[in-house]
Amino acid sequence: MTDLPVAVIGAGPQGLAAAAHLLERGLTPLVLEQGHEPAAAVADWGHVRLFSAWPELIDKAAARLLEPTGYVAPEKGYPTGAQWREDYLVPLAEALGDHVRYGATVTGVSRKGRDRLVDAGRAEQPFVLHVTGADGSEERIEARAVIDASGTWRRPNPAGADGLPALGERAAHAAGTVTYAVPDRADAATYAGKHTVVIGAGDSAFNAVNELTAIAKEHPGTKITWAIRRAVSTNTFGGGEADELPERGALGVRAKKAVQDGSVELVTGFRTERIDGATVIAEDGRAIEADQVVVLTGYRPDLGFLSEMRLDLDPTLEAPRNIAVQIDPNIHSCGSVSATGAKDLAQPEPDLYLVGMKSYGRAPTFLAMTGYEQVRSVVAELAGDHDAAARVELELPDTGVCGGAGVFDDPDSTKSGGCCGPAAPSEELFTISRAPITLS
Repeated sequence: MTDLPVAVIGAGPQGLAAAAHLLERGLTPLVLEQGHEPAAAVADWGHVRLFSAWPELIDKAAARLLEPTGYVAPEKGYPTGAQWREDYLVPLAEALGDHVRYGATVTGVSRKGRDRLVDAGRAEQPFVLHVTGADGSEERIEARAVIDASGTWRRPNPAGADGLPALGERAAHAAGTVTYAVPDRADAATYAGKHTVVIGAGDSAFNAVNELTAIAKEHPGTKITWAIRRAVSTNTFGGGEADELPERGALGVRAKKAVQDGSVELVTGFRTERIDGATVIAEDGRAIEADQVVVLTGYRPDLGFLSEMRLDLDPTLEAPRNIAVQIDPNIHSCGSVSATGAKDLAQPEPDLYLVGMKSYGRAPTFLAMTGYEQVRSVVAELAGDHDAAARVELELPDTGVCGGAGVFDDPDSTKSGGCCGPAAPSEELFTISRAPITLS
């Protein structure tokens, strides 16, 4: 199979970096991208500013590939998604040339002549990827190995507190009242003078609250309600000044200030059961009447096209079992995890690797630099350089958050919230509603 390419699924940051590493190692990459442009998912949130600085967003092998073109990597600042694409990801895709195919949707991955049940000669057969083109055409592509860097962007978690779409959520999304992306100030008319509910408690929710607060300052009458499942604790707004990525810490600090000064009403212990138009109703009967609902509750991987592959995934996170214990948000904060390499990502199906956001399953703690370390190690392993694959060349920055997921919704609970003990309830005063009333 040495004459066959290594198939890379997804032309996002990790997929393109994987291709650069493969070329540098003398292997042939074939990047299959569903979208019609590089980093199509990043384009969807191009208005959002990253909290990683430029040096943490550029893969080293990619930089070496770009160097002969006269490319000069930005060294300072925090780009938006659009700037990341324009100033790095698009030039990288152009440098990779015909190694990247667009409008190519991978619908299935298997072994040639072997379904999932067949043991005999399995590892000696090439992978077969079923691919649908933008025109609806179908083809089979053989590959010596598969690196799945397809991410999770197209699979947002729903608003329902039970992990399923809330009753009425699909209809509300189809009607345009429920969205799953950070609001854009350029689209202020959607939110100006209206009431928006943000559901979620992570970095994306912080971004949404901050964007909406900026819109509200310019458009009187704009109202923002932020609904979270848990009580307010020391973990609610991230690590603040203790975060080793200062812009990540600043996201939570700004969101916290918006709550403290009354710009945002924070509703705690709110588990969504139903969405009726733009009215969000909790399991305990509380209702929030609004005009728009922004759901930012995380993402999950698409494992459907890997149904013929033999996978060993954690039953909770849907991440490779060997890394799950390191990234479980019930145990760890983002900065307490370790870098992961080929050994951690290896599956029972030889030469198949899940990398990037997809490798973290439902865990919300992924950083671009984590993915670059993953693909460096995986490609070294595929090239037979086992020593390089085993090395760890990355130390992740700490978030300053201790206690993992913390208490669920009881601030008086003594149950441990993670590796460092329970997340203590906050003693600070906020504009918080827990009463069983309708918020108009």
